[in-house]
Amino acid sequence: MEFNWTVENKEPQQVKMFLKEQGISKGLLAKIKFQGGKIEVNQSVENVLFKLSLGDQVKITIPDEKEHETLLVDDVPIDIVFEDAHYLVVNKPVGIASIPAQYHPNGTMANRVKAYFKAQKYQDQVIHVVTRLDRDTTGLMLFAKHGFAHAMLDQELRKKEVIKIYQALVSGDVSRLKKHETIKLPIGRDLSSILKRTIVETGQQAETEYWLMKRKKDQALVNIQLHTGRTHQIRVHFEAIGCPLLGDSMYGGKMDSGIERQALHCCQLSFIHPFTKQRLELTSPLEEDMKKIVDQL
Repeated sequence: MEFNWTVENKEPQQVKMFLKEQGISKGLLAKIKFQGGKIEVNQSVENVLFKLSLGDQVKITIPDEKEHETLLVDDVPIDIVFEDAHYLVVNKPVGIASIPAQYHPNGTMANRVKAYFKAQKYQDQVIHVVTRLDRDTTGLMLFAKHGFAHAMLDQELRKKEVIKIYQALVSGDVSRLKKHETIKLPIGRDLSSILKRTIVETGQQAETEYWLMKRKKDQALVNIQLHTGRTHQIRVHFEAIGCPLLGDSMYGGKMDSGIERQALHCCQLSFIHPFTKQRLELTSPLEEDMKKIVDQL
C-alpha cells in the first residue's frame, strides 16, 4: 500500500522525523526497510536520513500483510455498515464473540472478517480489531484493514476521540434515573467469581455518562457513553445504582421480558478518518429483541 505527502516545512528535515510526524512508528519504518517496502523522495529511493526540503514529494510503500495461519476462517456473511481502503465497520449480532479464545478458536467476528478479506482477495490479510464488544452485546464493531490504519486510530483512541454511544434497556428502580448523569464508581474483581466485576474502593476509576431517553414503570431506555474502558463497566455501574440491564443474569437483570442476554447495543460510532480528515458518523438500529420493548415504552 502506498501513501504520499508533500513537504510543507520550510526547514530541512530528515525523512524519519517527517514520517514520525505523519504517524509512522519506528516499528513500521523497520517493516518498510526489512520486509520489502521503500521510501521515495521525488521518485528516487532514499533512506530515513535523507534531508527533505520544502515542496519535496514523499512516498512510502508498505509491504503487504500476510494472513495469520492460526486464525481460522468462518465463511458466514457479515453486515457491513461502512468500508473503504482503510477501515471496515460491521454490525455484530448477538451471541458472537469479537475475537477467538483458547477453547473457542472459530465462529467469532474476527474469523468472519478474515473469510471476507480472503474472498475479496485483499492484499493485506491481517485482521486488526480496533473496537470490541462482549459476546452478547450487539452493534457497531470497527476493524482496520492494515497496520498503519490501526496505529493511526489507536492514537485517536488514546486521546478519547473515538466516540461510541450505546443504548441499554435497564430495569428496577428506574424512577431514580436522572435526565443526564455521570456515574463515577471504581470497579474491581468480584472475589467470588472469575468473570464478575463489582464496585470496590480499591478498584480502577470508572466513569459512565448516560442520558434517559424513555421510561415506563420499571423499565427505561438510556443512551450511554463510556469515558473509561473497564470490563463489564456499563453492567456493573447500572447494577450499582439499582437499575441492572434487562436480561443480564450475572448482574441481577430481569429475565422475564423476552430478552435472554444483556440488553446492550452499540448504536453510534464517530471518529475523524485519519487519512481523509473527515468525521465519520455511523449508526446501527436496535436488534429486534430490544426494539420490541423500546416500542412499548
